[in-house]
Amino acid sequence: MSIRNMIRHQARALAVCGGFIITAGVGAGCATEDPQNDEDLSFSSTEQDITATGDALPGISAADFADAKTLFSNVDESDEGLGPIFNEAGCAVCHSLGATGGAGVQIERRFGRVSNGVFNSLANEGGSLRQLFALEPFTALNGTRCNITKESEPADATVHNVGRLTTPLFGAGLIEALPDSAITVNAQNQASGVRGTIVRSTILLPSAREPGAIGPTRVGRFGWKAGISTLAQFAADAYLNEMGVTTQHCIGGRSVLAFANESKPNGRAVPPGCDDLVERDHINGIPDETDEVVGTCASGQTELQDDVDGFVKFMTFLAPAQRVPTDARILQDGGRLFTQVGCAQCHLLRDYVTPSSPRNGVPGNFSFRPRSDFLVHDIGTGDGIGNDGDSVATTNRIRTAPLWGLHLRNKFLHDGSETTIEGAIRRHGGQATNSRTAFNNLTQGQRDTILAAMRSD
Repeated sequence: MSIRNMIRHQARALAVCGGFIITAGVGAGCATEDPQNDEDLSFSSTEQDITATGDALPGISAADFADAKTLFSNVDESDEGLGPIFNEAGCAVCHSLGATGGAGVQIERRFGRVSNGVFNSLANEGGSLRQLFALEPFTALNGTRCNITKESEPADATVHNVGRLTTPLFGAGLIEALPDSAITVNAQNQASGVRGTIVRSTILLPSAREPGAIGPTRVGRFGWKAGISTLAQFAADAYLNEMGVTTQHCIGGRSVLAFANESKPNGRAVPPGCDDLVERDHINGIPDETDEVVGTCASGQTELQDDVDGFVKFMTFLAPAQRVPTDARILQDGGRLFTQVGCAQCHLLRDYVTPSSPRNGVPGNFSFRPRSDFLVHDIGTGDGIGNDGDSVATTNRIRTAPLWGLHLRNKFLHDGSETTIEGAIRRHGGQATNSRTAFNNLTQGQRDTILAAMRSD
């Protein structure tokens, strides 16, 4: 089938259901003219326009995207706010596979404690993220000699040395633009045995381009636990926790200080002036340890700190990864088997469509197929890490990983412990046990067909 005919075929086979487009064969409750051929692992029609991995979405200013990419690619020094403890010195250092913004090879480390079936992040001991690096010994601006101790895992942790792999950011702006209903409907349409859990997260920082109130909840969609719903919050959180750069923002005239305080090594505050070497302007109400500030927020002002704003722009306008041209028969046969064994129950073979006028500025009515329901499931590979008060069952749930850009990755599962797609499939259990068993029961030729189709992603 030619690319043109494939697009025409998909256009005929799509049906509108509840305000967005769903393909048949995934239990979505909508019918199409030819459901069998809609089970293929081919592209969404508008994704055909992506010419190279790492490009901006269609219609985005090349100059604006280049400026945002430059900010995202910067490597910070201590006099720019890096530290005192951190995991890497730049966003693109971790998000690098395939193109800037891709997955990474670095694996961060986490810990926690379970007592009476309830998770404790050990926040008073620096938890649950253990930053792997600390600034080299230096003399602070006030003359203090500073020697920052790297974090270690607390002795009272019962959940040990958990790995987390960097997730890719391709198509993140499209995902952010989805209304909550586009994700909640996925749980409604799943059979009870595989039904995912909807995560709702508190908005601590909305985007300057998608402003909203601080405090309400929205359906989470980013991160291994789907714990974040806005890219502004995703960026500011990573800037603080992965790089040690603290920020202040203005939303509707309100000064947002959720990301303004430095991480403390194992919960111990560093001596005054030893958080890093950055010189700050002292502004009333903003902690002296805040590295990057907007300033005194004027009435009604909505402005993200410049670096975070650049990161958000880059992630918002980064296109999905380019997919590998693959014979249409492999895509169709692989997709049919993918559905047959049950993988498509969570890694949906479905097109999402952005609203006609997305508030975050991505193209409207853009269809994309990330192969995820953006829900969390217990698939037997959970890491036992969660938020304070979570049950063990909650800590073992993992977000269904989008499969686009799969061919660009060299590590799989949340902790990077598998180096092949097949190995990752065979590790699935819990709610995915039946799918894993069905995959194992296929002939070698059938498994090869599924894997070849998946490697086109």
